[in-house]
Amino acid sequence: MAKKSVTARAAKPPKFASRVVRRCFRCSRKNGYMRDFDLCRICFREFANEGTIPGIKKSSW
Repeated sequence: MAKKSVTARAAKPPKFASRVVRRCFRCSRKNGYMRDFDLCRICFREFANEGTIPGIKKSSW
């Protein structure tokens, strides 16, 4: 998990639009972030396996 200061800094409006840092709302991770779900890949996988995200299920073929 990210430090509280890093999370707070990302929540503030940036001086320039190119400085926006998008973070997972659950764990504040910035790498592997998916905009569609506002989650990182790890949290997305956990929620998908639990069935919390509507319309997402584990694929099998």
